[in-house]
Amino acid sequence: MTPQLSELDVQNLRHLLGGYDTTCCKMTEYANQASDQQVKQFFQKAAQSAKENKQQLMHFLG
Repeated sequence: MTPQLSELDVQNLRHLLGGYDTTCCKMTEYANQASDQQVKQFFQKAAQSAKENKQQLMHFLG
């Protein structure tokens, strides 16, 4: 039996999803602008992490 999410829970999840989406977009843009390879990789990893976190949260809304 899966517990039901309250309306507040759903709103909080949506807020977190939006934040991860924004973070992913920003980190990707920063990576694209970086000339230093280490800095580029740092931002690419941060973007990937945000994307993965968003996907994990999507599980609760599915």
